[in-house]
Amino acid sequence: MSTPDSAKNGTLTVQAAGCVLWRVSPVTGKLELCLVHRPKYDDWSWPKGKLKRGEDPLSGALREVAEETGHTAVPAAELPSAHYVAHGRPKRVRYWAAEAVSGAFTPNDEVDRILWLPPDAARSLLTEDRDAELVDALLATLRPAE
Repeated sequence: MSTPDSAKNGTLTVQAAGCVLWRVSPVTGKLELCLVHRPKYDDWSWPKGKLKRGEDPLSGALREVAEETGHTAVPAAELPSAHYVAHGRPKRVRYWAAEAVSGAFTPNDEVDRILWLPPDAARSLLTEDRDAELVDALLATLRPAE
C-alpha cells in the first residue's frame, strides 16, 4: 500500500518545511519578503529545511526560519507545498506564510546572506520557479477579503 510519504519505487519522500517570511519595511512601510542565500548551492530561496524525526511540520518550519534568518515568526495560512526530486530522492516541502516579529540575522555556514525585498523583486531573484509561485500565494493570503 502506498502512502503520501513514499514514492512509487519505495524510496521515502524527504519531508521538509519552511516559510515565506514577510514584514512591513521599517523604512518604507511596504511589504518585504525575506530570501536566504545558501552558499553551498549559490541559490536564493525561502528559509526551509528537513524535518527532524517526529517533528511537527509547522514547528519545523518556524525552527528553520529561526536558524536560517535569526527571526522569530508568527505563522498564518499554509501555502501550497512543493514536490520535487533532490539528490535523487523525492522531496516535499510544506510552506506557511509567516510574519517576522523580532530578531536579527547572523551569517552562518548554511546561510551567508538574507535580503528583504518587495514581492516583485523577490520573485525575480528566487532561483527556482516553484519558489516564485509562492509569492502570489502569500499575497493572496494577505489581501483583505473583498
